[in-house]
Amino acid sequence: MKRIKIFDTTLRDGEQSPGCSMHLSEKLEIARALERMKVDIVEAGFAIASPGDFEAVKAIAGILKECTVASLARAIHKDIDAAYEAVKGAALPRIHTFIATSPVHMQYKLKMSPEQVLEMIEDAVSYAKKYCGDVEFSAEDAMRSEPEFLAKAVYTAIKAGATVVNIPDTVGYSTPSEMAQMISYLKNHVENIDKAEISVHCHNDLGMAVANSLAAITAGATQVECTVNGLGERAGNAALEEIVMALQTRKNLFGAYCNVDATKIYQTSRLVYNILGLQPPLNKAIVGQNAFAHEAGIHQHGVLANRETYEIITPQSIGLPTSRMVLGKHSGRHAVESRLSELGYTLSKEELGQVFQSFKELADKKKMVTDRDLEALLKHKKVEEQVEGFKLERFTVNSGNYVTSNAVVRLSKGDKLFEEVAIGDGPIDAAYKAIDKIIDGKPRTLENYSIHSITEGEDALGEAVVKVKSGDAYATGRGLSTDVIEASILAYLNAVNKLLQD
Repeated sequence: MKRIKIFDTTLRDGEQSPGCSMHLSEKLEIARALERMKVDIVEAGFAIASPGDFEAVKAIAGILKECTVASLARAIHKDIDAAYEAVKGAALPRIHTFIATSPVHMQYKLKMSPEQVLEMIEDAVSYAKKYCGDVEFSAEDAMRSEPEFLAKAVYTAIKAGATVVNIPDTVGYSTPSEMAQMISYLKNHVENIDKAEISVHCHNDLGMAVANSLAAITAGATQVECTVNGLGERAGNAALEEIVMALQTRKNLFGAYCNVDATKIYQTSRLVYNILGLQPPLNKAIVGQNAFAHEAGIHQHGVLANRETYEIITPQSIGLPTSRMVLGKHSGRHAVESRLSELGYTLSKEELGQVFQSFKELADKKKMVTDRDLEALLKHKKVEEQVEGFKLERFTVNSGNYVTSNAVVRLSKGDKLFEEVAIGDGPIDAAYKAIDKIIDGKPRTLENYSIHSITEGEDALGEAVVKVKSGDAYATGRGLSTDVIEASILAYLNAVNKLLQD
C-alpha cells in the first residue's frame, strides 16, 4: 500500500476563512495538536502577509520537531526570502511557492503570457531551492488550466528543483472524474514526474473537495492538502478528518494509508472549533453531534444488535469519549486526573492542580460534573493562562422591563483595582460599556455574540463566545460559568485582552 502524506493548512488557508483569525498562542496550541495527531506537513502561514504572520510561522517552526513546517510564498524573491527566514529554524523546513496557470488568471490577474509564467516558475523554484532542499510548487487554479500548459508548468518546476508539485482545484470547480483524469494526464505527459511527489489541494465550492482528493489518490497523488473541520476560504477545503477516515475505512479500495493518529481527530476538531468560537454542524461528517446518533427505530434496533449494521466507523476510532463517568464535589484529584487521561489529556502536576481547583469550584455549583464540563474547564483554563491583562473581580447588574439596565464592574490588573458603572441596552451591553470605560474609554464593536450550554439541566455550565472588533483588528473571546451574564463578561474581557496584546 502506498503512503499518503497529510499536508495540513488549517493555520494558513483555514485562518483565511472570514472570521477565523487566531491569536499567536492559539496557533501554537493547534500546531502542537497537529503534531500529536502526526500530520506530515503543517503549513504555518503566509510569512510575507504581515509581521504577525511572519512571527507566527517562525514560532511554529521553532516548536515542531516531528512535522515538516511550510510557509507559503508567491513566485517572487521577497516572498521567498520571508518564507525562508520564517521556517529556517524548523527541524524540517519547506518553502511553498505558487503562481496561477489558468488562462483567466494569467490574463486578468497576472496580466502575463504563458511564457512569462513559465519563466517565473523556473526563477522562483530555483531561487527557493538555494535556501531549502524541500520546495513545493503549486499551480494555482490548475483544474481550470489547459492540460498541455499545466504539464509544461509542472515539468519546469520539477526541473528547477521542486520536490512536490501541487495541483489545486482553487475554486472548487472540478469533479472526481476530472481530477483523476488530470492526475493521470500529468503522470503520462510530464517526463520528469517521477522526481517529485504529486499533491492536490481541493476547495469545496461544489461540495466535492473530499471526493476530488480521494479521486486524485486513486490516480496517483501521494500528498493531500486539507484542513481540520474543512475550514478555508469560501466553502472551505477538503476536511482532514473525512479524508483520514475514508482512507482508514476503505483501505483496500484505495490501496493507501496515512500516518495520522485517528484517535486524536475528535480532540483536535473540538480544539479548533473552540478556539474559533464555532460549533460543528449537527450533520457534519465524522465530528458532528449526529455522526453517531440513531433515532429511527429500525436503526436503533440494528445498532443494538450489531453496531456494524449502521455504523461503518466507531466513536472510539476518532477518540470520541463514549463513557459517562460522573464526578461530583466528593470526587478526588486522582479521579479527575484519571478521567482527563481517558479523554486524551496529559497534564503536569501544576496544570492538574489548577484544573482541579476549577473543578471543585464548579462542583460546588453543580450536582454532577460531566466529561464535557471537564473538557470545557481545561480549555478555558488554558485560555486564561495564554491571555494576560485585566481580570474580573466582581460585577452587579440591574435590569428589568421597566428600568434602564445598568452594571457596575470591578476589574483588576496587577495590584490595581478599577471600577466603573454604565447603562446599556440590557445587562450585558451595560457591563461591556463599563469594561470599555475602565480600559481606555474607546467603544468597541461587538460583531458576534452567542451562548450555549455545555451540558443539560438547569445547573448547566454556559459558554459565551464573542467576536469583538477594534479598528481593523478582530478577536474572539470565550467565557465559562454557570451564570450566563458572568460567562458573557468573561468572554468580552478575554477578547479585549487579546486586542490589547496585539
